Amino acid sequence: MILVVTPTPPDSPNGNGVTARRWAGILRDLGYRAELAREYRSGDYDLLVALHAVKSAAAVRAFHADHPAAPVVIALTGTDLYPDLETTGVDPAVLALADRLVVLQPNGAEQVPAQMRDRVRVIYQALTIPAGSAAHAPPDPDCFEVAFLAHLRPVKDPLLLAAAMRHLPASSRIRVTHAGEARDPALASEAKAASDSSAAEGRYHWVGPLPRDEALRVLARSRLLAVTSAHEGGANVVTEAIALGVPVISSRIPGSTGLLGADYPGYFRPGDSADLARVLLAAEQDREFYQSLCERCAALRDLADPARERAAWAALLSELTL
Repeated sequence: MILVVTPTPPDSPNGNGVTARRWAGILRDLGYRAELAREYRSGDYDLLVALHAVKSAAAVRAFHADHPAAPVVIALTGTDLYPDLETTGVDPAVLALADRLVVLQPNGAEQVPAQMRDRVRVIYQALTIPAGSAAHAPPDPDCFEVAFLAHLRPVKDPLLLAAAMRHLPASSRIRVTHAGEARDPALASEAKAASDSSAAEGRYHWVGPLPRDEALRVLARSRLLAVTSAHEGGANVVTEAIALGVPVISSRIPGSTGLLGADYPGYFRPGDSADLARVLLAAEQDREFYQSLCERCAALRDLADPARERAAWAALLSELTL
């Protein structure tokens, strides 16, 4: 039996919950029994997969105490890795208990102490697209819709897009649909004000949290995905966009350059609303630039292939002789 621990409820719509459910499904498809939980509880387990080194530290310690010979896999998230492990509060002793450390893009390995990097494995996140699903949602012909799927947390810099709208000319047809939970009351208040404000000229609309299938429908029908985060471990929504054929623009952060490539053309300076507006306007009005985004993301489609993610887990488990 494999125990998969996630610091959020296993049915949560946020990134950790989505990832934990998908990984548990992969483990079951590979022939293993897998149990999802928010914390460690005693049981007859052969392996622990823990999402988040900081928030799952107690589970890692308790599991190792009860099963000292059983392997431990820790998946390092963005809030573990960036800006660095010491700042985020990762306990080196907890990392030392891990037989393997999973990161979601290659740059993540650079944050791990050199003496532990031989334990690091990169597993790109994937998206399975059922037939007749959100992948077939048509774009709105009346605007250039930009999807922004991010909960309102400071690390996501969730108000940057609303600020960028004020830099756009009146002729722009860009409209932002922002879906995400109000994790921070102050940010939620500002997002609501920006959504209602005439200063944003109706271009930014925060719709609050959406069920996963509806959020994917927003993404699939959009002409662009925007990622404004200050830090990401390797945003699930980026590989979802790639799988759905939606080009991406992102703040230039390691979590995105690790997925999209250092020379990807769709970056803007983190926290710079004017630079974000520049890239948005180029995507809307410069056909050659927009096509370059589409082509680069299409070339990365293999990263989001569920078969690739499944094979990566099979290889990792084989290394642990499970």
